[in-house]
Amino acid sequence: MKQSGFSWKTPSRSSPTTYLALLGPTLDHVTNCGQNPSVWILNYDIMARFRRRTCIILLLFILFICSIMMALKTLRPDRAGFGDPFGLGLLPELQQRTVILDNNKNSLNRVQGDAVTHVSNLHSIAVNTMKASMHPVNKLEEELSSPNYNFHIFYYSWFGNPQFDGKYIHWNHPLLPHWDPKIANNYPKGRHNPPEDIGANFYPELGSYSSKDPSVIEAHMKQMRSAATGVIVLSWYPPGMADENGEPTDDLVPVILDYAHKYNLKVTFHIEPYKDRDDRSMYHNVKYIIDKYGSHPAFYRHKTSTGRFLPMFYVYDSYVTIPEIWANLLTTSGSQTIRNTPYDALFIALLVEERHKHDIHRSGFDGMYTYFATNGFSYGSSHHNWASLKAFCDSNNLMFIPSVGPGYIDTSIRPWNNHNTRNRVNGKYYETAFSAALLVRPEIISITSFNEWHEGTQIEKAVPKRTGQVVYLDYKPHKPNVYLELTQKWSEKYRKEQEQWLM
Repeated sequence: MKQSGFSWKTPSRSSPTTYLALLGPTLDHVTNCGQNPSVWILNYDIMARFRRRTCIILLLFILFICSIMMALKTLRPDRAGFGDPFGLGLLPELQQRTVILDNNKNSLNRVQGDAVTHVSNLHSIAVNTMKASMHPVNKLEEELSSPNYNFHIFYYSWFGNPQFDGKYIHWNHPLLPHWDPKIANNYPKGRHNPPEDIGANFYPELGSYSSKDPSVIEAHMKQMRSAATGVIVLSWYPPGMADENGEPTDDLVPVILDYAHKYNLKVTFHIEPYKDRDDRSMYHNVKYIIDKYGSHPAFYRHKTSTGRFLPMFYVYDSYVTIPEIWANLLTTSGSQTIRNTPYDALFIALLVEERHKHDIHRSGFDGMYTYFATNGFSYGSSHHNWASLKAFCDSNNLMFIPSVGPGYIDTSIRPWNNHNTRNRVNGKYYETAFSAALLVRPEIISITSFNEWHEGTQIEKAVPKRTGQVVYLDYKPHKPNVYLELTQKWSEKYRKEQEQWLM
């Protein structure tokens, strides 16, 4: 810095004598100019202090602005004024693609005969393993938090590895192209290559596991129980069907039910948008589920306000099917009505846009859930809309089930979707979602998710991992089980607050 023709550095706080020594010959110049040296030195000291304070204040102001910008990017306020319209193009109907169900998540995969035999053998192995490793029930009850049957958690059993499945399934997820070819050309293509390179931004503590591995199923049940959840919402396709990146998993349901029962958990079904899903096929599949699994002690039934105990089914992408088709199944006057039959149940529709609430009511559904763990992504997933949705449901005798999640990141499979990332903020995002859910006093809260690793919504244990050019996110500075502990904390808080609501 240059000042009055000489170079200088701001000295530390000291006496005027120190300044005299530093200024040297310049002082003679000041004296010759008729100025009092003491006054000049005092002014110099004041100016130096002023500059220093100004620099500090400016630096603090810049840091403050940067912090605000990072917070806005991280939490994505409900009505963000930048980026895409919250990525709603990811959703089938809102993309205005009439053929998406034929080309996307609900592709048909036929079961091979040897695969059925293999899964049956695995069921026998799993049952034997479970019996051999069974702890006394009382000991488990003492070690784990009591289950909260009003906390429902979405669970996926679609993962596979060579040891149990002969190949990797879902961990080798392809990189999905953007629907706009111009944008798609700017991003990489191909598939992930497990076990070091998986289709997720986080890495599981259990590694690239198989959902058929009995030890994995047991570990998952123990984690969900430790989190004080009570109901597993199992992703489900009809026998012989799967998503386009997976294999049929219906034969795994008995094993999951058995292990859930060991940990005093219940299981309900998240019916995925399988090919040709309509009123007739839904009736057939609901009948199949209840006939085959309804007698199992872990099969979930919800007590209604009238005292009935009914199965519950979450219906993903329900809005793709028009209300008139659903009304055939879900209203008492419908041509395929399931009401007042042995297969009657509670059917919960996915709400994405605001207008869907009227379609859901007209269709004959019993309630709605929001699924997406992305505040601001859609009308339904935006926390500030939950109060009005709850009011609508209350006035129309519907259940409102908000979905909370720890964050969202899917750039490992959708590299172009970074603008929809929701940073976990070391658990604060998750707790904010729980707080918003409790404000509307819901009968049930759903959690997205236990293990949807592709979209980074999992609360399952994750660990730090670095392999080659891949560096995975993790839960540091917290432990791998931090989100299980946070879920347990809010489960207990919900229980206490619910007691006050009912007083």
